[in-house]
Amino acid sequence: MAKRGPAPTRSARRRGLPLLAVAWMVAILAIGGDLAWRQWGGGKPPARKPPEPFFMVLEPEPAPAPPPPPAAAADTTPPGDSAAAAQTPVTTPPMPAMPAAKDVPELAAKPPQDRPATVPPSLAGAAPKPPAATSAPPAPAAAAPGGAPQAAPNPQTAAAVAPPPPQPQARPPEAQPPQPPAQALWQKLASPFDANDARPRISVVIVDLGLSSAATQAAIQNLPAGVTLSFSPYADNLTNWVNLARAAGHEALLGLPMEPANFPTRDPGPQTLLTSLSPRENLDRLDWVLGRAQGYVGVTNYMGSRFTTSPQALRPVLTTLRDRGLMFVDARTTPRSEAAHLATEINLPRAINDRMIDEQASRAAIDAMLADIERVAKQTGNAVAMGQPYPVTFERLAAWLPTLDGKGIALAPITAMVNRQPDG
Repeated sequence: MAKRGPAPTRSARRRGLPLLAVAWMVAILAIGGDLAWRQWGGGKPPARKPPEPFFMVLEPEPAPAPPPPPAAAADTTPPGDSAAAAQTPVTTPPMPAMPAAKDVPELAAKPPQDRPATVPPSLAGAAPKPPAATSAPPAPAAAAPGGAPQAAPNPQTAAAVAPPPPQPQARPPEAQPPQPPAQALWQKLASPFDANDARPRISVVIVDLGLSSAATQAAIQNLPAGVTLSFSPYADNLTNWVNLARAAGHEALLGLPMEPANFPTRDPGPQTLLTSLSPRENLDRLDWVLGRAQGYVGVTNYMGSRFTTSPQALRPVLTTLRDRGLMFVDARTTPRSEAAHLATEINLPRAINDRMIDEQASRAAIDAMLADIERVAKQTGNAVAMGQPYPVTFERLAAWLPTLDGKGIALAPITAMVNRQPDG
């Protein structure tokens, strides 16, 4: 075994420590200087980026403009052919063959300066675009007939202002067959009745209903469905009464208050139509009455022995009823009434009262009036009877109505009497 040398003494170890420290400091300074050199521009030079590849599109250069014609040359185009000359396309002479890019060092070194470098269409999978239309040389100026030079027309401008080609005109639609007129409201709400029934017809109308609950319920529940019921516009729960009447099979009318001859001794109410009012005021009152309920087929005048004798006052009212699809029943409170005649003149559906059966509220008087109604119906084929909601009236009607069928007379709703009576 080799022998080790003598161990260093303590003094020798103390001398080696400063040398080791100096070596470490030199190494640290060298590393720091190297890092500083690299950070502030020393060390290796920056790597140069390789040149970016570019692609060059070689397009034929536009042909040089032809020299202008001599000043002495004049335009031989007739004045009338200027429009044709404007539409004549300008032809471009064929382009000379361009040298390859490898034969021209300048073209091979850099792309053209008037356009950015683009990817060749052959590499992009698209066909090359043709030269733009704006590269065509301008046409020479043409001389006007008077000798002054005239600018040659621009083909693009001429094409823009040229009239468009005539478009084929669309074929007119085939004529549609005329549509039937819409059904009037009174027809939509009419109760069923056989229009082919050739028997004489009698319509019975009970007026002034809705003011007495007991009388109104009796009329709705006890009278046959063929009896027409007319309601006062001043009645409470008017819509409910009209709905109950229709549910029981009755046709419904509204009473229209009109001025009587002895007004204001007899006053039909605050919404009465008056001859002293303007047409607009009377129409406002009519609107109030008509808006009180729905489901009625028309109106009948309540009183009105003065108002129905005034055609000037009547005409706007009856015209409005016609326009709303309603019918009018002339109560004939006076033999001088113009309502039925005027309704015929303006084509308003109407019916006319022939007898008020209970002006004398007694059994004998009512029975006599009912017999007279039978006579009118057999003579003319049609008759309208009106009555009030008196208990005696209901009693006599309950005894008389069932006998009509055996006498060959049909009980008809009021809509079955439209325009069947003479207005004279």
